[in-house]
Amino acid sequence: MTKADLVTQIVKDIEVTRKEADVIVTTFLEGIVEAVRSGEKVEIRGFGSFRTRSRNSRVGRNPKTGEQVVVPASTIPFFKASKQLREAVNDGTPTD
Repeated sequence: MTKADLVTQIVKDIEVTRKEADVIVTTFLEGIVEAVRSGEKVEIRGFGSFRTRSRNSRVGRNPKTGEQVVVPASTIPFFKASKQLREAVNDGTPTD
């Protein structure tokens, strides 16, 4: 599902204009990004949670030349699915 598909689904379900649905989806996603960027944990009950994880620096290898390269430490976004989402995916039953 793409962002456009999500907008289309919202237009069908709650009968708003496409522009209004796009604003809703964009605002929702930007809110999650800003919260995770500032180090907050975002939890959506029944769906999952977003947070960041830190990766330490390490020595990697350039696959083309075999030369060792230092990969710097970084912070990555991480999503953990809720129990309800995992069960719905595994059982094939829709979430409530």
